[in-house]
Amino acid sequence: MTSILGISAFYHDSAAAILVDGKIIAAAQEERFSRKKHDPSYPFNAVKYVLEETELDLNDIDHIVFFEKPFLKFERLLETYMAFAPKGFKSFSLSMPIWLREKLFQKKFLFDKLKQHDRNFKDLNRIKFSEHHYSHAASAFYPSPFKEAIILTLDGVGEWATTTVAVGKGNNLKILKEIHFPHSLGLLYSAFTYYTGFKVNSGEYKVMGLAPYGKPKYKDLIMEKLIDLKKDGSFRLNMKYFNYATGLTMTNKNFSDLFGQPVRNPKKDLLTDFHMDIAASIQAVTEEIVLRITKDLAEEYKMENLCMAGGVALNCVANGKILKEKIFKNIWIQPAAGDAGGSLGAALAYWHRELGKPRDDFKDQMKGSYLGPSFDESTIENQLKKLNAVFKKHNSKEIISIAAKELSNSKTIGWFQGRMEFGPRALGCRSILADPRSEKMQKELNLKIKFRESFRPFAPSVLREEVLEWFDLDYDSPYMLLVSDVNKTKQIEMSDEDRNLFGIDKLNIKRSSIPAVTHVDYSARIQTVHRETNPRYYELLKEFKKNTNCPVLVNTSFNVRGEPIVCSIKDAFNCFMGTNLDILVIEDFILFKEDQDKSLLKDYKNKFKLD
Repeated sequence: MTSILGISAFYHDSAAAILVDGKIIAAAQEERFSRKKHDPSYPFNAVKYVLEETELDLNDIDHIVFFEKPFLKFERLLETYMAFAPKGFKSFSLSMPIWLREKLFQKKFLFDKLKQHDRNFKDLNRIKFSEHHYSHAASAFYPSPFKEAIILTLDGVGEWATTTVAVGKGNNLKILKEIHFPHSLGLLYSAFTYYTGFKVNSGEYKVMGLAPYGKPKYKDLIMEKLIDLKKDGSFRLNMKYFNYATGLTMTNKNFSDLFGQPVRNPKKDLLTDFHMDIAASIQAVTEEIVLRITKDLAEEYKMENLCMAGGVALNCVANGKILKEKIFKNIWIQPAAGDAGGSLGAALAYWHRELGKPRDDFKDQMKGSYLGPSFDESTIENQLKKLNAVFKKHNSKEIISIAAKELSNSKTIGWFQGRMEFGPRALGCRSILADPRSEKMQKELNLKIKFRESFRPFAPSVLREEVLEWFDLDYDSPYMLLVSDVNKTKQIEMSDEDRNLFGIDKLNIKRSSIPAVTHVDYSARIQTVHRETNPRYYELLKEFKKNTNCPVLVNTSFNVRGEPIVCSIKDAFNCFMGTNLDILVIEDFILFKEDQDKSLLKDYKNKFKLD
């Protein structure tokens, strides 16, 4: 038996993953345990969990692989500071001591951290390193169902690379093309995230969600001034407008002057039509870049399959455009596409590249991304009693029947079952569920339960066999990473008056028979639900359809703004009691809000730091 522990840490979204004889056994992000969103620290709790899941001690692990190479990253930092000197001295003086003390000598640092799990751990040579983008590419290709594929990785930056193209065949994966820092699509998008007043490495999806409310008025200006984009999708940024290479901010005065407004202060400045237009513009530019790259790759390599990873691969709107234009026959996107997935990729890279192990099972290896902890009946019951919760137990069939009936009556449910998802999306195991037919549900979920911006869209979960009837899509989308339009037969045509509305005013228009999951441009971020990977959630959707003739549910992550998705029974109960959720279902246990002791109610509105 060969076991490999993969670790990503120290930048954002730290995580751990474990393989046994090449099979993915467990993976989880540190934030879920620490309750610190995007936690960058050494993933002590995540490592502890994956070891427990495999029933292995640290000394039983054959190889421990970190997701990037610190010396290469240090080289990039030094060369960048030298190139821009004396500019950036403040950033240099702040970062160098940390690098010299911890990050540069990461093998020893990791060794000391690992010894916290087992004092008898002595073998420093078990610790290995993988390149950042190779880890991303490995996380996308090796678990995919493809024997061969093009692998496109787009993110902020690894060691040097910001964009890479690789070819995977069997167990062989080779990076063929790279774009290097400071020229980065991920950092370009993050610059606009910063400019519109959202948090970098957290709020990029808000920019994507805001984009349909605006018009891409500034696309041409961005293309003219900020980026030199070639026909094949390769690009260079005009660093005159950016500060991220050596500074403490993403943009500079030149950037603000170009667009005519300062950086939005989220504490005092409201979102305006201007910010919506800016969001629409950078989203349009991103889509243009991604489409040019993928079209050129399809033409050059004549391959049918595309795999994607890196933070930009979470831009599900751009992903949907690739699919819609039929650039590749098949697309597979790593559900933990960001840095968290690097832990899994590092382990897989070592198994196939360093150990030379073959790939012999060409199907999706991610197990629906349900790779986190689960809880047995006695543990759940004991925990609920400790929390002084009032609950009832039913069999699974009864639970599904009750939940489906309550959902059809516009009740909102915290749905906690099976193994926690790996990656940023709740996929029916740590989810908040609601009726998509409700015209009020989007606003209510955002303002009264999630405590977040009203413009934020919600995703639909739909039975796989029903997806084509409800959406302009006939393709597996188990990881909620593809956007497509609601089927025209379900759309409601807007009046001339509605069409003339702008910005947030569009929000109140009923655009389809499932308005709670229909964005203002008639699009939806779709999750197809499959009996094979999540039978319980599948049965709930079937029962809801039986009651309503609608095989779709609103599915959003079980958390509030600024909070990581719930992991434990205690997390779920606290979130339930701190929001306006009506019902909590944990496996075969059901809790109704009106039955709970009022003294246990919490105020979750301001509990977490806003992201």
